[in-house]
Amino acid sequence: MGEPISNDALDQIFLQARSHNRWLDKPVDEATLQRLVEIMAMGPTTANSLPARILFVRSPEAKKRLEPLLDATNRVKTMQAPVCAIIGYDLKFYEKLPRTFPHNQAARGWFEGNQPKIESTAFRNGSLQGAYFIIAARALGLDAGPMSGFDNAGVDREFFPDGDVKSNFLCALGHGDPSALMPRSPRLPFAEIASFV
Repeated sequence: MGEPISNDALDQIFLQARSHNRWLDKPVDEATLQRLVEIMAMGPTTANSLPARILFVRSPEAKKRLEPLLDATNRVKTMQAPVCAIIGYDLKFYEKLPRTFPHNQAARGWFEGNQPKIESTAFRNGSLQGAYFIIAARALGLDAGPMSGFDNAGVDREFFPDGDVKSNFLCALGHGDPSALMPRSPRLPFAEIASFV
């Protein structure tokens, strides 16, 4: 702890990692997906709120339910992937705060009854956890294909019918086919992203 990770690790997680659109015919086992979520859950969130909810769409039947809810450009690559994770966020995350933030049993009251605060906290921290999810997947040797381009309301009706969990984005997982990668798109330079005051 406290030392920079290796350049090889940085390459795997960020510098050489790519978002994949085509997949090799290699399965992803449940133990790896479980480990991925366990790692993701260690990232920081507001009051350890942990609002992300992940649904792994793996079976042919589940993929058929998802397929018509995808934009046309996302259908083939999503159906080909061994797994597609629906990254959602739970609007009732605060009910678990007595367990996840035990040193302050009043924390639930910070959110209960305040719908704008619930929604902004759940979405922000669920998005953070979605980023941790991608990093954890890459750290475990998987490739990721995160995407928007789907019918959020339709996904929510189909996969989260109780209404408490809302979909944020999708992330295909597996072992990407490097032959299908396009050249990396340029990034903005430091001066256009950050400054000092």
